[in-house]
Order: sequence, then C-alpha cells, then structure tokens
Amino acid sequence: MDIRIIHFYPDLMSLYGSYANVAVLRRYLEALGNTVTVETVVPGQEADLAGADFLFMGAGTERSQKAALADFARFGSAVKAAAESGTAMLFAGTAMELLGSTITDAEGKVYEGIGLAAFTSVQGKTRFVADVYGATSLFPEPVVGFMNKCSTVSGVKTPLLDSLALGFGNEGEKTPEGFHWKNVFASELTGPILVKNPRLLAAVAEAIYRRRGETLPEERPVDRWAEDGYAITAEQLKLRCQSK
Repeated sequence: MDIRIIHFYPDLMSLYGSYANVAVLRRYLEALGNTVTVETVVPGQEADLAGADFLFMGAGTERSQKAALADFARFGSAVKAAAESGTAMLFAGTAMELLGSTITDAEGKVYEGIGLAAFTSVQGKTRFVADVYGATSLFPEPVVGFMNKCSTVSGVKTPLLDSLALGFGNEGEKTPEGFHWKNVFASELTGPILVKNPRLLAAVAEAIYRRRGETLPEERPVDRWAEDGYAITAEQLKLRCQSK
C-alpha cells in the first residue's frame, strides 16, 4: 500500500523526541512492504487531510502548544471529519489537549480547542513528573511511559489507559489517562510512546490497515532493541508497584 502520514508542526511540537513516533511507525509500515510518505505541516502552510492514513502531532511546551493551537484551529473541522471516518491519528504530550473543548492556562486565560471531544484541560503552576505504568483495553500488555505535565484533564469518557498502577493520569495520581475514540489515540505520556510500547505501535498500524480494509499480516517486524527495552522497563515499573 501507499501510506500517507501528515506530521503537524515537527519543529514547534517536538519535545521528548516526539518525532520518533513518526519515524518508528514509518519504519514498521515499510518493513511490512508499504511505501510511506510523510508530509510535514508548518504554521501557515496549507494541507489536504483528505485521504491521509495517519495524522500526528507531538509534545510541546505550554507556550508552543498555544502557538500550535492558533494555527491548528483552521484544521479543526477536517480533523474531526477524518476522525469520524476512522482515520488513524496520534496526539502525544500537550498536543492531546488541543482535541478538547477548552484549555485554561496557568494565568486563567481560556483557549478554545478543536472540540473533537468534550474534555477540558486546566494548567497550573505545579508539574506532575513521574513514570507511568498502566493498562489499556486494546491489548493485555501494560503501557509504560513518562509524565511531565502541569495540567488536569477532566471529562474524558473514553481514556486510552483505563487504569494506572503508577503515575499521574488525566485527573491526578493513578487515574485513567489519555483519550481514545475510534482510531484516535491521544496520551500525555512521553518517551516517545510508540517507541517505548511496541504493542501500541502495532495497534496503531493495525488501525491504519483496518481503515484501508486490510488485515495486519501475522508475521510482523520485530525490533529486538525496542522489545528488550520495553521488557526491562515494564518489569522494573511492575516491581515498583508491588513494593508500594
């Protein structure tokens, strides 16, 4: 297949190695025999989302997030239409908050999100910094990552991680984290999340295939370095959970 990826604001929203989410997904899809094209979008640039197979935006500082939102708002209707039609997409780190209805900054100023979902984000002056170990209904393996945020996200009805045994979720310590609806994946876990979680990478690829009416092959590429790194991280975080 010819697969088209759109990467929003790779310079503006690039904290914590977020670009690697696109890099590892591209490598995975190419290893399956696909031709993958990545189109980057910078502020002010036009982009046709019709026919795209995957949309991505990574993490940025709270200031960068507002700059990204100022431009991204014009894509709101197109992104919502793509999500409704089943297009796969990942919004990582602070980019997740752009999908909600509002973002309130630490000074109390309110910004309108694109309204893909009804949740709200409120940013404060305290940062939540911790490792995360949680569970998702998408697959049996735990999800691991690192959290560094200053926001509380309220009103998420369909989280990506249904529960956390360690770390901070949407509304506080050990609360559900992220957002998942149809083929929309969103999480404030960094790391980057698709590199740290090979099973989630496969789930995203599967969503891309499913929308194209295809089935992910049973024989799939294996990155032994990523698998080993995940196994070590998951085991160590599990031991920390058990020791508490």
